[in-house]
Amino acid sequence: MIETEFGFSSTATEVAHGIDLTGKRVVVTGASSGIGVETARALAGIGAEVTLAVRDVAAGEKVAQEIGGKVEVARLDLTDLSSVDEFARSWSGPLHVLVNNAGVMATPERYTEQGWEWQFATNHLGHFALATGLHSALKAAGNARIVSVTSRGHMLSPVIFDDVHYAFRSYEPWGAYGQSKTANVLFAVEATRRWEADGITANAVMPGAIYTNLQRHIGPSDVDPAIIKTTEQGAATSVLVATSPLLEGIGGRYFDDCDETRTADHRDETPPMRGVARFALDPGNAARLWTYSETLLAKA
Repeated sequence: MIETEFGFSSTATEVAHGIDLTGKRVVVTGASSGIGVETARALAGIGAEVTLAVRDVAAGEKVAQEIGGKVEVARLDLTDLSSVDEFARSWSGPLHVLVNNAGVMATPERYTEQGWEWQFATNHLGHFALATGLHSALKAAGNARIVSVTSRGHMLSPVIFDDVHYAFRSYEPWGAYGQSKTANVLFAVEATRRWEADGITANAVMPGAIYTNLQRHIGPSDVDPAIIKTTEQGAATSVLVATSPLLEGIGGRYFDDCDETRTADHRDETPPMRGVARFALDPGNAARLWTYSETLLAKA
C-alpha cells in the first residue's frame, strides 16, 4: 500500500515540488478548464513539455498563454474517433505521461453516432482509443505513466456488460456515470497487465469533489460542502501519480487524497464514499472490458 506525506489539502504544486521533468513530454486531456488546467500548470512548472488536448482550441490557447513554459495545444474530441485517431497519428516521438483527465458527469440521455452511451463513450472509450493509439509513443519513453482520472462515483455501478449502452434499461444519469468511472479503474488494471513489459504503468486517481464545469448537470445541493476541494487540491493526486518516485513501476492501483486507498465490499451509506470497489479492481472484469472496448472500436 503506497502512502505519502500528502493528503486531502495538498495542492498540485506542493506535490510536484522537488521533482524535475525537464525533457519529459506530457499530454493532459480536458486541460482547458478545471483540474486539467492545474495538472498541466504543475507539470509544466517542473519542466515538462505539456500538450493540452482539448475540444476548444481557443480556450486551450488562453490556458497555455497563462501557464507559460513549454505548453502546446492540440484539438481532441473524445467522442469523435477521427479526432482521436488524428491526434494519435500526429504525435511524434516518445510520450512520458498521459493524463486521461477529460470527462462528463451525470449528463442527460445522449448517444454517439455509433449508438454508444455518451458518458461511457467520453469517459472511457475515447480515452481507451487515445491510449491504444499512443501505445508506441508511450513504449518509446521507456518508463511511461498513464493517469486515469476516475471518481468515487464508480461505486454507483459496475460496468453492466449485458447492457452498457442502455438498450433495454431505462437511462439513469448517475448509473451511467458510475459504470464509466468503473471503466476508468479497470482500464488502469488491464493496461498495466498488458503493457508493463513495455515500461508502461497506469493508475486510477480520485481527484475529490471540486466545483468545475464537470458539475454543470447537477445542483449545488448534490455536493457536500465539507468535502469540496479547490482545483489546485483536486489536481494533486493526478500530479502525484504522474511524478512520484514512489510509483516507479507501480500500476493497476487506485489513489485518493494522494494515497493508495482500501478496497471496499460495501458502499458507505453516507458521503464521502471511501475506498475502491472490489469490482473495479477485478482482473477478470478488466480483461473483459478491454476486449469489449477493442471490439466496439473495430466495428466503428
